[in-house]
Amino acid sequence: MPAQWTGEVVGKLHNNGITAKDLAAYLGLNPRYVSTILNGKRNPKNAEKKFREGLDKMLRERKEG
Repeated sequence: MPAQWTGEVVGKLHNNGITAKDLAAYLGLNPRYVSTILNGKRNPKNAEKKFREGLDKMLRERKEG
């Protein structure tokens, strides 16, 4: 079962019109790897921090540009 944080990240992606592929590209990760994390199949160390911070930074950059 996916962790609560992954649901929050997915919701934030959806609400801002960003795909998991977009996030993967921004983070420099393989889209399939990102998908396995967001679907709760993998839980690498610091994934939550990396995803949340990356998404927040991505959103700030979109607003600025």
